[in-house]
Amino acid sequence: MIVEQILQKEIEESKRALDGPIDDTVYRRDHSKRIELINWVIEHLEDPNVQICALIESKMNEIIEIINKTYSILKADKLHSELRILDWILYQVCINEE
Repeated sequence: MIVEQILQKEIEESKRALDGPIDDTVYRRDHSKRIELINWVIEHLEDPNVQICALIESKMNEIIEIINKTYSILKADKLHSELRILDWILYQVCINEE
């Protein structure tokens, strides 16, 4: 399965989860963010001039910097969740790169 198919499948699963009877706002937020970040990566995958792995790592480093500067546990928790999503995406997209 190519990476775009894997990412599209993940978007579909997250959309199904959002459409279901979920009362947990954190769960909804995570699925919404997952869809947003995967779409962001897919957009950049289509541009041959973009080094996608470096771009994802750069975004992850930005998030880490923000986490290190924040004193709010609630804000940091949201950012940690975003970081985990990006880590999964990075693995899926860059597993075969050297």
